[in-house]
Amino acid sequence: MSEIFCEIQDQFAFVTISNPSCLNAINMDMWNALTLHFKELHANEDLRCIIIRGAHGQFASGADVQEFATVRNTLADGMRYHNQTIAASLNAITECRHPVVAAIEGVCVGGGLEIAISCDIRIASPYARFGIPINKLGFPLAPKELQSLLSLTGKAVALEILLEGRILNGLEAKERGLVQRLAGDVAQEALETAKRIAQGAPLAARLNKKFIRRLSFVPERLNDQEQLEAFSFLETQDYQEGVMGFLAKQIPVFTGK
Repeated sequence: MSEIFCEIQDQFAFVTISNPSCLNAINMDMWNALTLHFKELHANEDLRCIIIRGAHGQFASGADVQEFATVRNTLADGMRYHNQTIAASLNAITECRHPVVAAIEGVCVGGGLEIAISCDIRIASPYARFGIPINKLGFPLAPKELQSLLSLTGKAVALEILLEGRILNGLEAKERGLVQRLAGDVAQEALETAKRIAQGAPLAARLNKKFIRRLSFVPERLNDQEQLEAFSFLETQDYQEGVMGFLAKQIPVFTGK
């Protein structure tokens, strides 16, 4: 069963991504649940820190490709799926007033990596795996999601991650700025981090988060034509080839059409 669990213990909240049949891939219901949980946590004045993690030794393997044929098979559906559903979840994490720590083990790719990027502190196992290999599925990263990656890593690393589609280990991810630190016991280090945060003034933490976001560079909003161009892949043969190849466990043959 796919689910997002949320548990509160004293001043801490633990959000757990669970979809054991497919490495915690995130389906539409799970994206919506993430949004709801983080909005509720945002309103909880008693919290000091939130830890987000994956169940079963994995963080998250990205959006659930199994449902692409129903939730993002047209241009309109694709724009709604990314600009509303996924954007709402990532914004809820980013804009949550409480510090958010990502405890990353196993696979952290695609949408899973985007969730991690939306957190304030990322702690990972050296054996965790990172990447956004969607070039093998025939589509680019949606603009709002690309903006988050670019603001964290810079142009060179963003290009490397997206053009090669290579999966990085924990050390490589740390070298590229995707995570702040590595730990042998990720859960314990995440908890110790949360405790250190909780020892500080909560209002100061909230203001630091707010004004770091406010003072970070935000590019000019894409116009309507650019938005349509960004999602034009949904009407290409390569996109259909990539998704069908993934589902059939076959190597896609891309033609540039």
